[in-house]
Amino acid sequence: MNSSLLRKCNQVVILKSQIQNAAIRSLSSVPAERKADFAPRIISHGSFPDVTTQKLRRGTGGRSSYNGLTVTVFGSTGFLARSVVNNLGQIGSQIICPYRGDPYFLKELKLAGDLGQVLFVPFNLRDVDSLYTAMKHSNVVINLIGRDNSTPNFDLESIHVEGARTISRIAREAGVKRLIHVSSLNSSPNPEEFYVKGGSNFLKTKYYGEQAVREEFPDATIFRPADMYGVLDKYLWYYCSGYRRNFRRLPLHNGGYGITKTPVCVSDVAQGIVNAISDEESIGKTFDAVGPRRYELRMMMEYLQEIIMKTPENGGFKINNLRWDAIMRARISITTYMSKNVLRAPKVSWEKIERECYSDESTDNPTLSDLGVRLSFIEDKWPDQLITWRYDFSYDGDLGEKKLFTNPPFIVE
Repeated sequence: MNSSLLRKCNQVVILKSQIQNAAIRSLSSVPAERKADFAPRIISHGSFPDVTTQKLRRGTGGRSSYNGLTVTVFGSTGFLARSVVNNLGQIGSQIICPYRGDPYFLKELKLAGDLGQVLFVPFNLRDVDSLYTAMKHSNVVINLIGRDNSTPNFDLESIHVEGARTISRIAREAGVKRLIHVSSLNSSPNPEEFYVKGGSNFLKTKYYGEQAVREEFPDATIFRPADMYGVLDKYLWYYCSGYRRNFRRLPLHNGGYGITKTPVCVSDVAQGIVNAISDEESIGKTFDAVGPRRYELRMMMEYLQEIIMKTPENGGFKINNLRWDAIMRARISITTYMSKNVLRAPKVSWEKIERECYSDESTDNPTLSDLGVRLSFIEDKWPDQLITWRYDFSYDGDLGEKKLFTNPPFIVE
């Protein structure tokens, strides 16, 4: 039996050698003028063909049609990307989703379009050739890449500044017609300092990332979203989880008083991004993607607790001041330290706490309403999105019965 197995192994080795020799012979027979096609591509300005996919429109609209848009969506495994890719597929766009890591995390995106409409290509943010490969056939590029914290491989500056600059430069050189870059609300070169020395590094790098995009691609459209909520988000679930709480207390800066927020639904931001592609007036502009109303942080957390129907006696929480909660401060310091060595995506860190302390700024920038988006209210969305956190979520109630919450958060004018 061993001799039989050995003969099969020898046959496999011989077959593999024959295939390699055949490949070498075929490459040696390639004419000299075509050998450049097999060499690594060197990117230089002006060497890219013009994209004329608008002439290839097919169908009457919908996921099985092609509307002439070939869109590359960087950061396609993120929270916002799921809605963006879905909306693009709904109008018949061909979508290229660059990814790094395991392609298993992209499985949900395959359903956004018909067969051949959603394509996946591996890339590395530091590999110029892979970035070009992801953009060379596109006429629209959307950059959604971002992280809440630094990792041993990528710090915030390399992600938000250098990465955004490289993508913008290659998109311009490749002849991409539209570039949409997603930044963050409250981005500033000198954010106020609360718990982190020098202020939020996330907001700093997001600001300099915007400047880098403007330098490389002046006609880029920039979105600055506020805190986004939705199904399986990192906002509502963040406050409901035990990581953000200290047993039955929810520590907030200054107890949540005086901090105002304008949370926005992720589907509204995604719709605004898709609408901006066909809106020529949005070229070169910066949009503040904020919700329709402004709320105080403490009032929102009390409203959240009412929705999930929990009290301090049955697993709920009381709001207290973070400055006087030594246990919670120690937990945050430990997870922040571990994120530099062990944890790649800590549930809570001082960087997140720092951003939580800022009130959402009001500017003169256009908003999602200027792009024709009908904004959603948290009173309409949160009760359904928080149902899995409710104390009696398994109780369905009688037909037509629906819980009416009598204490909506106070609207700050």
